[in-house]
Amino acid sequence: MSGLNKVMLIGRLGRDPEMRYSANNTPICNFSLATSERIRKGDSFEEKTEWHKIVIFGNQAENASKFLKKGSLVFIDGKIQSRSYQDKDGNERNVTEIIVNSINFLDSKDTMQPSQPERTYQQTPKDSGQAQSAGNAPKFDNEDDDLPF
Repeated sequence: MSGLNKVMLIGRLGRDPEMRYSANNTPICNFSLATSERIRKGDSFEEKTEWHKIVIFGNQAENASKFLKKGSLVFIDGKIQSRSYQDKDGNERNVTEIIVNSINFLDSKDTMQPSQPERTYQQTPKDSGQAQSAGNAPKFDNEDDDLPF
């Protein structure tokens, strides 16, 4: 008999993603994900939150690290995996993780900006006080000069 190991979660990141690389240079991204549900308690509701350890590999890991942050809303499709390891004190630890097959970023595009250096304007003496035209457009410090357009 065959089994099914499938997990689908929608939740918010509990912390910023942590990026690392395996010995063979595979990108690995880890973060915690909170999922909540409302449970009826008499005449009121109580919110119950579950925390999940999320692990992403490859290109998806790099994208998650680049675009996600604490509080981001995501849809995760993956599987449950349990493993044991020894901590630095020699104690055996057990951990249950969600290994991601696919991830969808659910936040609006406005809130999902990649972490990159800001572009800064460098004003030259001939630019000062003059209107900008195609011939003397401002230069940005991280602009490539060899672009064909």
